[in-house]
Amino acid sequence: MNDKEIQKKSSYEEEFIYCPICGAKLPQVQNIKFCVKCGTNIDFIREHKQLPPRQITNPYRITTVQPQYPPSFIDYGPAKISDDTILNTKDRKLWSTLTSIGLPLGAFLALELLLAGLFTIIIFFTYDLDILYDLISNSYFTILISLFEFVFIIFPALYAGKYLQNPTLKNRLTLLGFTSKGYERKKIIKEILIGLGFAVIGYIVVISVSILIEVILELGLGIEIVTDDSSIEGSIIPSDILSLILFVVVMILIVGTSEEILFRGFMQKGLVRNLGNRWGLILTAFIFSIIHLIGIFLLMESPVTIFISFIISFIPYFAISLILGWLYYWRDENLIANMICHGVYNALTIILAYIFIGAF
Repeated sequence: MNDKEIQKKSSYEEEFIYCPICGAKLPQVQNIKFCVKCGTNIDFIREHKQLPPRQITNPYRITTVQPQYPPSFIDYGPAKISDDTILNTKDRKLWSTLTSIGLPLGAFLALELLLAGLFTIIIFFTYDLDILYDLISNSYFTILISLFEFVFIIFPALYAGKYLQNPTLKNRLTLLGFTSKGYERKKIIKEILIGLGFAVIGYIVVISVSILIEVILELGLGIEIVTDDSSIEGSIIPSDILSLILFVVVMILIVGTSEEILFRGFMQKGLVRNLGNRWGLILTAFIFSIIHLIGIFLLMESPVTIFISFIISFIPYFAISLILGWLYYWRDENLIANMICHGVYNALTIILAYIFIGAF
């Protein structure tokens, strides 16, 4: 064996067959410098007869700033509202136009179904329609069924929770505008006074509009407006002082509060973000007025009579609805003034009806 063959054999004897770190089989390449699997510095081990220090990096490993896995294409929707930003949602898109209209209509339908179920039970156990009629005409029974309007709070409060990080009842109502959060005592008193003032203004506006409509119909179109005593008896008129007081309390604490949460706090809030301030306000006022006048279309009267009754009632309702909608916009979507205005306005109509009609 010559010197050249001996040198070649000695060189191969120094080569590693397996990586001393990870145990992977190394390629049969002369003077391989790094393990192709873990990157161990084979050349360093061969030269220094010891393992390389850890700071020597693997030259075969390519570092990258890209994520190891592709981003998820699942859309989880917009970020939910935190407790700190719950009062600052004017620039935030919330529920859709369809939901803004459909949920209040669903709440109204649920209320009608509850009342229909109650009346059905009464008829089932009494077998007498006269008893049902007497109950409906009774002031205290009317006050009792007014409690069913809590449905107008339940529906939007449940739905609003899906937009909140912390969907407590307090946060749900805060998102809908029913809150004193951020209001000092003086500011709350100010909102109450504004609500009282607008209740009086709204009542004057409604009375003026009603008189104007009657004048136009009688003088302009020659249509005589006759007030039927039977229709007066069917309206909400307290039977005594106690029922009058209860009516006022219910109108302010329940009816005004629940309807404002549903129509302004939910419907107008959603429509404004999808349609703009003007059309959101107008559409809310229109739907609010129509819902309160559905009973007119159930009258067994001629189409002309139904139409005239609708016009006489719709325009005043629409006027007070516009006032409530503008007040909600002016007060930065807080419902304190609105609830006072709505409730006191309803109470004023009942008090004056009791004074001028019920007491005589």
